[in-house]
Amino acid sequence: MTAEAHHGFTTFDQFLHFWAKERPDATALEEGDRRFTYAETDELTRRIITCLQDRGIGKGDRISWLGKNSDIYFLTLYAAARMGAVMAPIGWRLAAPEIGYILSDTGAKLVVAGDDFVETASQVAGSLSTSPQVVRGEDFLEEARAASPAEYTPVDADAPVLQLYTSGTTGNPKGVQLSNANLFSLRKPSIDAQLPWQNFQPDDCVLIAMPCAHIGGTGSAPISVSNGVRLLVQPEYTPQGALEAIESGATLLFLVPAAIQMMVQHPRAKETDFSNLRYLMYGAAPMPLELLKEAVRTMPDTGFMQVYGMTETTGTISLLPPEDHDLEGNERMRSAGKAVPGVEIEVRGEGNKEMPRGEIGEICIKSPSNTAGYWKLPEATASTIDDDGWLHTGDAGIMDNDGYVYIQDRIKDMIISGGENVYPAEVESAIYGHPAIAEVAVIGIPSEKWGEEVKACCVAKPGMEIEEADVIAYTRERIAAFKAPKSVDVIPEMPRNASGKILRRQLRAPYWEGQERQVG
Repeated sequence: MTAEAHHGFTTFDQFLHFWAKERPDATALEEGDRRFTYAETDELTRRIITCLQDRGIGKGDRISWLGKNSDIYFLTLYAAARMGAVMAPIGWRLAAPEIGYILSDTGAKLVVAGDDFVETASQVAGSLSTSPQVVRGEDFLEEARAASPAEYTPVDADAPVLQLYTSGTTGNPKGVQLSNANLFSLRKPSIDAQLPWQNFQPDDCVLIAMPCAHIGGTGSAPISVSNGVRLLVQPEYTPQGALEAIESGATLLFLVPAAIQMMVQHPRAKETDFSNLRYLMYGAAPMPLELLKEAVRTMPDTGFMQVYGMTETTGTISLLPPEDHDLEGNERMRSAGKAVPGVEIEVRGEGNKEMPRGEIGEICIKSPSNTAGYWKLPEATASTIDDDGWLHTGDAGIMDNDGYVYIQDRIKDMIISGGENVYPAEVESAIYGHPAIAEVAVIGIPSEKWGEEVKACCVAKPGMEIEEADVIAYTRERIAAFKAPKSVDVIPEMPRNASGKILRRQLRAPYWEGQERQVG
């Protein structure tokens, strides 16, 4: 097999088998003082398959991880992806009812939990009729070390192996099913196009600091595995941790703008040697031009790439390359770049017809990375993916004559705060029932730290008074803290259109006046 033969691979199984022979002693995974070579990762994931099989887990069965980023999570994901079980990681910041919903929805047979989350996982699992098994991650790893490597049939590339939950507009999150092919199919077109950031060297290192329950976190794994390079795992993002990782050899990472701001403004940044960092991808939230200027001044030799995508597209489907970054703020800097090789993007209007260049419509994607659909939600799938395979993003935008996409607003009103997706309807559902509140509308407002933050606009019941701190505390009891409002406005009445629909845009307008809303 030639060195280039692996360019056409589309599964974890193929890549792990290949690199175990090609680079057996190269580091595949590293967390803290623990390292696994590609040969060790290949064999250990086969041993994990044995542990899964012994628990009656087979192709199509769901398993979950509850915890921060961990090498154990990635080993378990790789094993599942080789034999066809479906990994559904759960955000560690979610509240117990939210964790319970995901476990119940997946019907997960097994929950592997980080040390700090075993008790929560056990309590939640014990309350469910599905009664998933719970195992501590370190115990599961030791069990795997003692097992024999499994005999198994590698799963078909198009079968789901990863299920990421994205907040739902109606309150409940939706499980986005992703396959091996979704995760790897855009790699070869980019290599064929000779994009420089696809030219990986053996000593390259991908840093994961974003949460593994998001595509911006787990999406780092296919990059490292497909290129036979090191994946450096940090349990959670800290600016000091990122700076230390860069000095120790991290060459590629993805961060949301809020994380970049924390890093460049950290006191240690002035003393950090950034020469290892070849490329920094950013997205999932607006990137203010002044912040970008500060980041480039801090990391002058790093190539900055703005990326746009969503869970349903397995992450990046458009990219603004380093050469289009102009610190004077040229027009293209306001865009989300253009389609990466292998992806088609159209802006569509009435009748699902493509709009003329420069006219606003809905951004639609056709890509081998598009999800096949939502778990157990055929109607939601049909409303998102049309009969011709185009995925409708819910983002409004325009496309210029050169194919650059400019996002204008979010059709679905989603708020992106520090890279976390927050849907107003979900927060409103948590606030409804507060004894002093008659009506509530949730909006996103600008935040220097988070890009956007959640604000609740409330109308009081007659004779009642609304206390901001009380509303925030009430909400935090019901949903994750990052989704709860940071502030509360008490207003006399809701602005509505003729049909009675609340005009969120009118509520948002005063806060966004004069802002350049560059959406990642």
